[in-house]
Amino acid sequence: MSGKTERGIPNLNVRELDIQDKERFNRFMAEHPKGHVLQSWEWGDVKSRTGWHPHRLMVEEAGTPVAAVSILKRRIPALGKHIFYAPRGPVIDPARPDAADRLLEGIEALARRENAVFLKIDPDVIDPAPAWTDYLRSRGFRLVDKGEGFEGVQPRFVFRLDISDDLDQVFARFHQKTRYNIRLAEKKGVVIDEDCGKEELPVFYKVLKETCERDNFLVRAYSYFEDMWDNLVPAGMAKLFIARYQGEVIAGTLAFILGDKAWYIYGASSNRHRNVMPNYLIQWKMICWAKANGCTLYDFRGVPGHVGEDHPLYGLVRFKRGFNGDYVGFIGEYDRVYQPFFYHFWNVAEPMYQNLVRKLLSRRKGS
Repeated sequence: MSGKTERGIPNLNVRELDIQDKERFNRFMAEHPKGHVLQSWEWGDVKSRTGWHPHRLMVEEAGTPVAAVSILKRRIPALGKHIFYAPRGPVIDPARPDAADRLLEGIEALARRENAVFLKIDPDVIDPAPAWTDYLRSRGFRLVDKGEGFEGVQPRFVFRLDISDDLDQVFARFHQKTRYNIRLAEKKGVVIDEDCGKEELPVFYKVLKETCERDNFLVRAYSYFEDMWDNLVPAGMAKLFIARYQGEVIAGTLAFILGDKAWYIYGASSNRHRNVMPNYLIQWKMICWAKANGCTLYDFRGVPGHVGEDHPLYGLVRFKRGFNGDYVGFIGEYDRVYQPFFYHFWNVAEPMYQNLVRKLLSRRKGS
C-alpha cells in the first residue's frame, strides 16, 4: 500500500485505538525519541483509577505509526464538560507537521465529541526547541507560565544522566563525594533488594509516609501505589528497590522504564541510619539495572529551577547533581483552547479549588 495519494500527498490516517492496539501503541512509544512512560497504555490505565479516562490516538502512514498520543480526560464538576491532558505528550516530530496536524485534527474531533474545554500538553522536549515552540504557537497553542519550580503538572527541570558508556566510565564521572558515599554504604553493610514482590510494597509506603512527614510533602493513598504495581510491574515497566541495614528497611525507590529510558519516580528514606548513605547506593543500583536493561538515559526527575543554598530543596539538587547528570529544562506546558469562555472560567475556579483542598488537607494534618 502506497504512503501517498495519486497527487503525491502523504496518505495519513488518524484513529482512536482500542485494546487490540495496545502492544503496537507501546512499541511506538518505546522506540520514539520523544516517547515517555507517562504516554504508555498502562499509565493511562493507572490514571483511570483516579478519575481520569484515557483515550489513545495514532496517525499512520501506509500502516506505519508516525505520531501518537495518550490523552487523559477528566470531568469538570457541575459543568458537564471535560479537560484533556497529555502527560509528556504528544509524541510527534515537528519535522513532519503533516502527521502532527492530522493528530491535532483527531484530538479536536475527540474534543467536540467529549465536550472538552481545552487540551494541556507538556511534551518531553528540552528547551530551547524553536522547531517545536514555533510549530505549537502556529497551531494555536499558548504557553502556560508555571514558574520555575514544581508548580506545573510535571516538573519543569530534571537531571538526566547519559548511561550509554560502560558503567565504570559512568561511575568515574560521579562527583568524588558521591562515589565515596556509594562505597561507604557498601562498606557499612547496606544491602539493596532488587527482587521485591508486592508484599514489600506496604513497607515501602510506610517509609514513604515517614519521608513526606519529615519533608512536609503530601503523599498519595496506598491504593495509588497498588494500582501502579498492578499495571506497570507485570508489564515490565516498573521496579521496586528496598535498602536494608542490619535487617531493617531504611530506604526504598520506585523506578519506571520504557524502551531505552528509565526514570527515578519515588524515593523514600527512614529517619534512622541516614549516616550509612542508603540513598546513594540505591541510586547506583537503579542505574546499573537501567543499563542492564538496555537504557542509555537515566532520569532523576524533578528539581526546582536554579536555586541557592538557602532554598529548602537545595539538598535535593545537591544530591542529584552529585551523579553529574545534565540539568535540563523542558519547553513547559501549552494549552490549546476549544471553548474560550469555559477555559477562562477554569483558570479562575481551578486555583481556588486547589487552594481549598490544600487548606483542608493541611487542617486535617494538623488535627
